[in-house]
Amino acid sequence: MFTPQGPTLRELAAQALSSTERGYDLLAPKFDRTPFRTPDSILDATVSALRPMGPFGSGLDVCCGTGAGTTALRRLCTGQVTGVDFSTGMLTVARSALHDAPGTGGSPAVHWVRADARRLPFAPVFDLAVSFGAFGHFLPAEQPRLFAAVHASLRPGGLFAFPVPAPPRVGSAAYWALLGFDTAMRVRNALWRPPFVMYYRTFRLPRVLENLAATGFTTSTVPLTALGRRRDGSPACRLVLARRPSVERNTLSV
Repeated sequence: MFTPQGPTLRELAAQALSSTERGYDLLAPKFDRTPFRTPDSILDATVSALRPMGPFGSGLDVCCGTGAGTTALRRLCTGQVTGVDFSTGMLTVARSALHDAPGTGGSPAVHWVRADARRLPFAPVFDLAVSFGAFGHFLPAEQPRLFAAVHASLRPGGLFAFPVPAPPRVGSAAYWALLGFDTAMRVRNALWRPPFVMYYRTFRLPRVLENLAATGFTTSTVPLTALGRRRDGSPACRLVLARRPSVERNTLSV
């Protein structure tokens, strides 16, 4: 699973026994050499699906990590792109890779912000927000706060988009691997403090769509056909499209 340049077993153990934030600070220098980094195939498929919906002005990468998704976002936006993450270590690696400098070759400039995604410090200035591979760090009860923070950061008419892989077939090797990981994480968090929040089976698409709608988004999904289909013909991965309405209902009572 890991390249020789990736983290050692000792380093992974130190990360797992840390808080979520501290764990990613420790993992950051080698994160891109682990399976946890979003594959380029998913990034490319997302860009291809979103490009016909543009052009987009300013962009926001929520939980940007080391900046792989931010780089993809620059391919879609004509204005400034912002990457936000709560891990100083991850932002340091991202900043080093993209130099925090004005864009070259037609790419927009990138700005990095350290913040909790549940409390984003932005006015409604973004046209497109994306996120890749980070939702396992939020418990299901935290989804409404997370989605509300993104909603408040988008301009009316702005779009929040993120890929959601199909769950593995019950009984498959992937199914048991994810179930085992989540079970081990629950045991770890029951016995050890501070908690490290990372679960693979808590981000269920039907509930996610309900929470997005309750936040005020209008939602739809499109299959990422470039990523193939499962044996039953369903897409291997879908792209969730959550749009902040251009004209929003006034919910104040008279």
